Amino acid sequence: MDPILIPLTSIIMGISLGIIAVVGKIYVRPWIEFKREQLKLQSEMAAEKTAQYAAKTDYLEKRVQVLERLVTDKASSLANEIEDLRDKPLN
Repeated sequence: MDPILIPLTSIIMGISLGIIAVVGKIYVRPWIEFKREQLKLQSEMAAEKTAQYAAKTDYLEKRVQVLERLVTDKASSLANEIEDLRDKPLN
């Protein structure tokens, strides 16, 4: 092997590593930050949907409780209960 190639190869590798580091800092770091922000927004949206589902579930559970009470009550008071519920707001 030629004695000049050894130092020349080291210099080329050093320059190449420097270029890779600069490219990584310029392009890769902003991309990683973008992805991090994107994941943060997605998790916030998921949390909001979860809260909406929880509210809807609570509403439906209350409705089921009313229906269960209506079904298990005596038949004579069923018509009165239904009429009373028609006049009340749902929330």
